[in-house]
Amino acid sequence: MKITCEEASHICTKSQYNEASFWEVLKLRLHVLYCKACAKYSKKNTQLTSLCDKAGLTSLTENDKECMKRDLEKRL
Repeated sequence: MKITCEEASHICTKSQYNEASFWEVLKLRLHVLYCKACAKYSKKNTQLTSLCDKAGLTSLTENDKECMKRDLEKRL
């Protein structure tokens, strides 16, 4: 059940968006117990997610992106 640091970072990112399975999260937690670098990465990733949530960041809708693209093309 051991995972690499690369797998741990991938699971950490999936976990950030609530896309990681229970088993993936469990593997990540076990990995973080013995890997200080991944523990630090995971902590920083959690802090970043928290800050983004507090800031209320949103992304553009697909329609807004298309409108912006057309506007930029007209200006060129």
